[in-house]
Amino acid sequence: MLKKSSFRKQLENLIHQPENHTYLLAVSGGADSMVLASLFQDLRDKKKDSKPLFQVAHINYKLRGEDSDKDQKVIQHFCEKNHIRFHLYEVSEKDKKPENSIQLWARELRYTFFKEVQEKEKLEFLVTAHHLNDQLETFIINLSKAAGINGLSGIPANDNYILRPLLPFSKQEIYQFAEENNIEFREDLSNKKSDYLRNKIRNEIVPKLQETNDHFLENFKKSSSYLNQTKDFVQKQIQEIENKLTLFNQDHKILSKEKLDQESNFVKFEILKKYGFNQEEEIPKIFKAENNSSFFSKEYQLIVNRDELIFIDTKKETENKDEILLIDRFDFSENQMSINLQHSIENIDEINKIIEWDFDAEKLHFPLRLRKQQDGDEFYPTGFSGKKKVSKFFRDEKLSILARQKIWILSDSKNSVLGIIPFRQDRRYAKDEKTERILKIFNETKNEI
Repeated sequence: MLKKSSFRKQLENLIHQPENHTYLLAVSGGADSMVLASLFQDLRDKKKDSKPLFQVAHINYKLRGEDSDKDQKVIQHFCEKNHIRFHLYEVSEKDKKPENSIQLWARELRYTFFKEVQEKEKLEFLVTAHHLNDQLETFIINLSKAAGINGLSGIPANDNYILRPLLPFSKQEIYQFAEENNIEFREDLSNKKSDYLRNKIRNEIVPKLQETNDHFLENFKKSSSYLNQTKDFVQKQIQEIENKLTLFNQDHKILSKEKLDQESNFVKFEILKKYGFNQEEEIPKIFKAENNSSFFSKEYQLIVNRDELIFIDTKKETENKDEILLIDRFDFSENQMSINLQHSIENIDEINKIIEWDFDAEKLHFPLRLRKQQDGDEFYPTGFSGKKKVSKFFRDEKLSILARQKIWILSDSKNSVLGIIPFRQDRRYAKDEKTERILKIFNETKNEI
């Protein structure tokens, strides 16, 4: 039964000492969200200090004319009466409401707004008023989509700083609480229409299911709890398997391709899904792919490197520097200057070589930079006759994609390639018998006396 005490207990199950945190409540004006606001108001009243506990956010989609405005006024009145900070977003033509997929558009719009308010007001948690009936509807929707255990487990109560403390309570319990505590709310009559899948399930399917068993909803609540426990157990086992398959886990994750291929299709899918590769038909292609093949998800690049699967976080990679200023100018009053690259570039086992290059400083165009490979790069490598494309040099050296991405090109102000670190320098700029001023570039630790 939903009571102030049972609500507080549920909130404490989700977060330790809830009164010590701050919240943004998503309030639509319906019974569930107005009850949620009232329950948080009661928590605020019992706080020992006067620091604000929560604020309220509402979106007026302007979809139901005068009814939408009345929803807004109910919430505003509640906030004004209780001295609660109220944030409003009114949808206008600039929001480009689509003809189709209204629900998806509305969801993206509100969560974007909520996130902006949270960041601006420094509020830790977003709280929504999802309840047990919502959980059942979601279960049926996911069941119809052949969802796995994660989908059938339903809406999480605590998910990435989004709290849903009303999930254990039914819609009927919420209505009863609203009536007993004289909580004003607005009924969204559009929910009575079965034009959306969720509404059809709510209005036609769920009532039929409840007719089969007087305790249907309560039994579903228990089943949902069992499913969540099963999901947690499975995820723990999957993580243990992944840990055993992990060969490297620092700048990027490397898994044993051979050992993962020996696992069941379920384990393969669950592990690869964590990196965004969640299309079942894609998984066999990964294990049959040729060496140096790449696959891309939204956040990761997967490289097949012989018996390894290398996962590169593309967001982190783009945040890393793609150019390093090495030397701004050469002091021509000196005969020699030296630059140690040891702390400027990353060591990779595959290309961990010692270099010591001497350049004729008067042939160089400063400043000099380290950069990544660019289309059309070519140079005249020492030990070779003629010039060579950098891309062909990489192929001839049989370098993996990962190694190629980590290699630095030494270039001048004209973007000419002076060398590929740590393989070859360009012989056109190398020291010769006529050189008077030398720029020495090396990557070896020098012992100091």
